[in-house]
Amino acid sequence: MIGVGLIGGSLALSIKKNENVHIVGADINIEEMRVAMAHAVIDEQADDVKKEAEMADYIILATPVEETANWIHVLSKWTLQQNVVITDVGSTKVAVMETAFLLKEKGVTFIGGHPMAGSHQSGASNARADLFYEARYMLTPFEDENPQKIDALMHLLAPTQAHFVFIDAITHDQVTGVISHLPHVIATSLVRQVKGYSAKNTLITEMAAGGFRDLTRIASSSPHMWRDILKQNRYTLLALLDDWMKEMEQVKNLLEKGDSHELFHYFSDAKQFRDSLHV
Repeated sequence: MIGVGLIGGSLALSIKKNENVHIVGADINIEEMRVAMAHAVIDEQADDVKKEAEMADYIILATPVEETANWIHVLSKWTLQQNVVITDVGSTKVAVMETAFLLKEKGVTFIGGHPMAGSHQSGASNARADLFYEARYMLTPFEDENPQKIDALMHLLAPTQAHFVFIDAITHDQVTGVISHLPHVIATSLVRQVKGYSAKNTLITEMAAGGFRDLTRIASSSPHMWRDILKQNRYTLLALLDDWMKEMEQVKNLLEKGDSHELFHYFSDAKQFRDSLHV
């Protein structure tokens, strides 16, 4: 398990429910490693990552997406087990799967993965075995991937009790751009806007409560992780932001007109769609 933070740690706790599993963890953050060992998130700390990776049956890359690409480059140069299965947990897939061709060309199995669950909290201290319960777990194998390797990975991940969804990398990034990446940008930009206002009126921060808290909770997520996600999915996001600007222009027009019926319909239409979602 390369990366033992919230996602990697939670996966480790779930996977440990399998029989005959021994999880070796690696992380550049020494404190994360200490916490992961202290909380029994992993069974062993990797003193020699290359040695442990070359003996592993499964390798899970639970790192920020840019680091995942770097690890794929490194792993492609090592002598891995013939039947090893490598996967990741990243929120973008196009760039990762393109890089993973390095492994595929050497006969090494890489299956893209993305558990659609998380928290604004981070770190091994917040890892939980039930984090992925009933969540969607997206898998992006290569089209000609060996079905037995896919089944093996799904068996390993079965204790998460997540629902597996197979999806191609391009569609994955479009979907996550809409339902995950754009909302993070909106939440973060709103926090920045409020920060600017609060410099002139401290009452704003004192009064911030339920609605602001709920809408902006995700703005407390890891800046490192979201920097990388936005870089890798920037073209999708640029198009989505153009659409968002048009939506805000519509709101401005409604406010300028001051038509009660149109304003009510705007909110009513959104409420009806939101209430129909199974979230």
